[in-house]
Amino acid sequence: MSVTAAPADRLLAWGRRWGISAASLVAGMATLLVFRRGLPHAHWIVGYLLLIWLLVTVMLRARDTLAASSRRSLRLVAVATEYTIQSLYHGVLLFLLPAYAAAATFTSRNVVFVALLAGLALVATFDPWYRALVHPRPWAGHVFFLVALFGGLNLALPLVGVPPFPSLQLSAWIAVVGLTPVAAQAWRWPWPRALVAMMALGVVAALAAGAARAWVPPAPLFLAKSALAWGAEGLDAPPPVASAIRATELHERGLVAHTAIFAPAGLRQPVEHVWHLRGEALDRVRLTPIEGGRQDGYRTYSRKTGFPTDPVGRWTVDVVTVSGQLIGRLRFRVVP
Repeated sequence: MSVTAAPADRLLAWGRRWGISAASLVAGMATLLVFRRGLPHAHWIVGYLLLIWLLVTVMLRARDTLAASSRRSLRLVAVATEYTIQSLYHGVLLFLLPAYAAAATFTSRNVVFVALLAGLALVATFDPWYRALVHPRPWAGHVFFLVALFGGLNLALPLVGVPPFPSLQLSAWIAVVGLTPVAAQAWRWPWPRALVAMMALGVVAALAAGAARAWVPPAPLFLAKSALAWGAEGLDAPPPVASAIRATELHERGLVAHTAIFAPAGLRQPVEHVWHLRGEALDRVRLTPIEGGRQDGYRTYSRKTGFPTDPVGRWTVDVVTVSGQLIGRLRFRVVP
């Protein structure tokens, strides 16, 4: 004969399994609302990352001893440390997610990095998922570490004036070097030897990050505002242009692409407008370098008057850094 658990018992069992996860989710949503632009103070991000590195280092050294201890208090210390690391991952990823989402163009490949951040943040939010997916697989924990460290530094360094592309490569190098404690334990090497090896591997990671720059949004840069205007009109109050433009009118009047790009104070970044027809780049216009610190973004524009004889098709104007990271995109269509 089976005895059905009372509703209060079922609620208590649910709370033990999912209660902390639900609280983490609520706190995470509050974080997303507070940091709508994803630009928390740089020292907060760096402080989180340093704390994660220290806890991961300590946990690597002490995990086996604590887990094998017969003393319940030491085992609880191990559990508490692992939960603290998970909570820190959760906090860092939710700090980063709004900034990278604002900087991403959701019709381009850099949305993949945003999806990675969102997926890791979701796993870190729910304890049963994290325990099932990460605890049995040490490499999965290293993925959390690399992504959190790389993403955090890549966002924080531009906030103190480092341009996005050097920030991208330096962040990749530091993230790999940060795994030195893991390498030293896995290879059973002394720290100096492991550090030299990881520094060399970090150079490879930095070069790889540079080659894959199109896959990473250029946070904290983002396109604050964009508009198309007829080329024959004044620049102060550009009239709106319909998304479908007739070819004859395009040849007669030309177009101006207006963009306002947000950048943090102290950052100076050269940008370009690249005009594409049906995916093929036709013109690349180098613009005046943007100056960070303006609340509504640094306004700039490019004017195009020379169009192909047959301009019919889908057009895009990509706003990119000179290193090739996509900041944003304008779209319009030309019809016969």
